[in-house]
Amino acid sequence: MSLGEELAPHLPFLRRYARALTGSQQHGDNYVRTTLETIVDNPEEFPSDVDPRLGLYRTFHAIWSSAHVEDTEDPTTNADNAENIAQARLSKITPLSRQALLLTSLEGFSNKETAYLIDVSEEDVESLVNEATGEIERQTRAEVLIIEDEPIIAMDIETIVRDLGHNVTGVAVTRDEAVAEARANRPSLVLADIQLADNSSGIDAVKDILGDFKVPVIFITAFPERLLTGSRPEPTFLITKPFQRNTVKAAISQALFFDAATVPA
Repeated sequence: MSLGEELAPHLPFLRRYARALTGSQQHGDNYVRTTLETIVDNPEEFPSDVDPRLGLYRTFHAIWSSAHVEDTEDPTTNADNAENIAQARLSKITPLSRQALLLTSLEGFSNKETAYLIDVSEEDVESLVNEATGEIERQTRAEVLIIEDEPIIAMDIETIVRDLGHNVTGVAVTRDEAVAEARANRPSLVLADIQLADNSSGIDAVKDILGDFKVPVIFITAFPERLLTGSRPEPTFLITKPFQRNTVKAAISQALFFDAATVPA
């Protein structure tokens, strides 16, 4: 099996991580593209002594860290586009503690694997995750709309959201219900399933809501690969079913982190 064939199954999930890390589909996908170009140009430098997934994320992090350390614009961004430059700078503010949290909670890496990826000790990973958890507890509380047609899953999400200290404005099971609920009780965060009860789409519901006002959105799906192709407009934040509590916690935290960063002081 070629290196490309070994890496292909992991690319959608690297896109998920990169988008969560940068707070942007465009910039996350750009970093992934640069990662792949680097591997193609220098295949002999790809880590051969670890699992291909670890090597892929390690290469990504080397590129991310280089861009983060250098106080310059993102090389994957058009320098003539002021909006893109602003977003590129914003994408560099995700601290090491949140990188550790996303790698362990969203991507499911062990502390040992995460230590390898971000080049710290295993003990440091535990401290960084604890630091990120403390930051989450200090975040501004959000008003959350849940769009989910399966009662047990909706109840599970609602419990997680409330346990994090956020308020649930409502639970909608169809596109029309979601839009009506959002207009009646304007949320500051939306958690949306893809397939809804009446065969309507959570994606369409979110499009309708975003047509009225801007709000961060986290999509929940059993088929993440369909929304992580990098070939069209796709979600920035994505949770895969079945999900773990820590995964939902990390995704909510990161979505609110970037939403707060974009609010004018």
